[in-house]
Amino acid sequence: MKGMESRIARIKANPSGVKFIELAKICTFYFGPPRHDSGSHHIYSMPWQGDPRINIQRNNNGMAKFYQVKQVVAALDKLEEMNRD
Repeated sequence: MKGMESRIARIKANPSGVKFIELAKICTFYFGPPRHDSGSHHIYSMPWQGDPRINIQRNNNGMAKFYQVKQVVAALDKLEEMNRD
């Protein structure tokens, strides 16, 4: 768990420099295996109501897209808040 916390701290500090494979590992750890992972998109279901999803994809140089990293960070913050309650 400590290793994941340091990864999350790194992506929060530099959301534009996140490798796709690292973001996929974080999403799989917290949200389970992707519902869809063929092609360039990985789609993860969130554990709260409304069936929200996170879609991540690799850009041309193997990095995660900036706006998708921000969406994952927001989802992780929400998950942490839910676990505190």
